[in-house]
Amino acid sequence: MPIVNGTMGLDRPRIRALCFDVDGTISDTDDHLVAQLAAAIDKVPHVSGRRAERLARQTVMALETPVHGAYALLDQLGLDAPIARLRARTRHVKRQQQDPGHTRNPEAADEVPHDMVPGVQEMLRKLGEHYPMCTITTGGAPRVERFLEHYGVRDLFTAVVGAQTTRRMKPHPEPLLFAAKAMGVAPGECLMIGDTTVDIRTGKAAGAQTVGVLCGFGTEAELRRHGADLILRTTSDLLAVLLPEEDVLKKTASPG
Repeated sequence: MPIVNGTMGLDRPRIRALCFDVDGTISDTDDHLVAQLAAAIDKVPHVSGRRAERLARQTVMALETPVHGAYALLDQLGLDAPIARLRARTRHVKRQQQDPGHTRNPEAADEVPHDMVPGVQEMLRKLGEHYPMCTITTGGAPRVERFLEHYGVRDLFTAVVGAQTTRRMKPHPEPLLFAAKAMGVAPGECLMIGDTTVDIRTGKAAGAQTVGVLCGFGTEAELRRHGADLILRTTSDLLAVLLPEEDVLKKTASPG
């Protein structure tokens, strides 16, 4: 079964629009990070192969809580957006130093897109026929735009809400409020889908319903603790919940 906890907490008739986190939710970012870290660990004597990959995955998962705890603290201090702008400026200056002739596109920092979480591409196309959709990320919108365009699904999204789109970032509700307005619905009519506690907190703060997915950085215990209305093993399982009659996958896309 694709559903980890039942749909009793999800008021389906109330859902009129969907808000998706990106990294770990529709983009397979965690596997990308695990692969990079595993490649580095693999060079350590006696720590190679599957052991390196297992250690890398454990490390990436362990970092989720303190990293997103830092996001929450920055939000409380009102420093999330200024720091995001500073990071963007720092990257821009670094690119200029590396490419003084400006021969490369300064916005193309990620030329090779991450993989999409299995089944998500098909899911988005089906859900896009019935719901307006937005993405909400703490990263830069241009990167997400390129990612969505690469997989041919950008036109399914009303807006891409990034770090500089609104004054405040997740877990503050402002990004979701912006997305709801863009889609022409009330925040309480949105469903926020994400893999971390930051996503769940964002949805709750805006009065939206929330779905936590276990294909990214967060753990089931953390997502439950922060009040996710529904927890799924992977993002594509959402199709079976919202449009079971159109579930082209017919089964969970979760590994194992």
